[in-house]
Amino acid sequence: MSTASHPPEITHLASYRRCVERIRSAWPAFLERQRQRLAEQERYGKASEKVAENILEDLFTLVLDWELTDLNHQVQYADLVLTRHGIKYLLVEVKRPGALAWNRYAVERALEQAQRYAEEQHVKCIAISDGVMLYAAHPRHGGLEDRAFVSLTAVEPPLDLWWLSIHGIYRPRPAALSPAGTTEPLRLLPETAPALTLEAEATELLHPKYRLPAACFAYVGSPSRPETWKLPYRLADGSVDERRLPKAIQAILSNYRGTKVSGIPESDIPAVLLRLAEAATSLGRMPHQRGDAAEIYRQLADALEQLGYVPGEQGQSQGLLMAERSSPLPARQSSRERRAGRRLLSKDQERSS
Repeated sequence: MSTASHPPEITHLASYRRCVERIRSAWPAFLERQRQRLAEQERYGKASEKVAENILEDLFTLVLDWELTDLNHQVQYADLVLTRHGIKYLLVEVKRPGALAWNRYAVERALEQAQRYAEEQHVKCIAISDGVMLYAAHPRHGGLEDRAFVSLTAVEPPLDLWWLSIHGIYRPRPAALSPAGTTEPLRLLPETAPALTLEAEATELLHPKYRLPAACFAYVGSPSRPETWKLPYRLADGSVDERRLPKAIQAILSNYRGTKVSGIPESDIPAVLLRLAEAATSLGRMPHQRGDAAEIYRQLADALEQLGYVPGEQGQSQGLLMAERSSPLPARQSSRERRAGRRLLSKDQERSS
């Protein structure tokens, strides 16, 4: 993403300009170190998780502006936690090189792990990485709110790394806009999931009734408490469950006006509806995709229109996009986090002036 894609209130900051310059100048050397670290994978066909951790260490300390002393390993089962002045800002679940790239099953399992650890440690931002890609998000509204998704093998330096820098990590990220002015989600996985291994890990947490992991539900109140998982709509392999999807939509829309869906806060309903709409769009079921759409999908489109969502522009890969959306609200911080953020912001403004 170019600097033009970042909002003016961010690009005018001195810390932003310094960080972007650092990313651009350090990226070629980072790619070379990454190539050297991955040599054993080329030699023996695989590399250990430690290799990916070393690549991330280079990323955060050489490309970005974190210090080695800010990196903490194996904190209450979390692979890597980034701290500043004692405050935990980012929790990273690390997998061996190449384990996550375009693998829906592996990605969703890693995200579930990261969410559980973050909930236990009260960390507001999570990330997953295999040393080849990195995805960061905020767990909100029973799902995930994108923060950054970058390829760590790209020739062009990914300037979105700014959002994971010392002065970027605590700032709320506005929604990314497409040229048409609509909200463009970060594409972490392909629309059609490839064939995946369906064997669940021995330690994987499953819903006792549906025997499905958290990623298969449209709303997850707490990753460690299956009783808070609502509306199953995906199969165990990550593909959309065509039988359960319309039932999940109906469970909300039949009680949508004036009635709270059991177990799902009313404030989270729009995000859940959009999640279900994206699944329906991937199957080609929405009214903007076919003239004979089923009534339940027409009702879903009507509900989303009332909430300010419109069908995706022709030729765009995403499904339904938000037409007008303000910047996402930052996660609720503790008083200690707020004080730390104010200190960093004050220093940044002084340097900018």
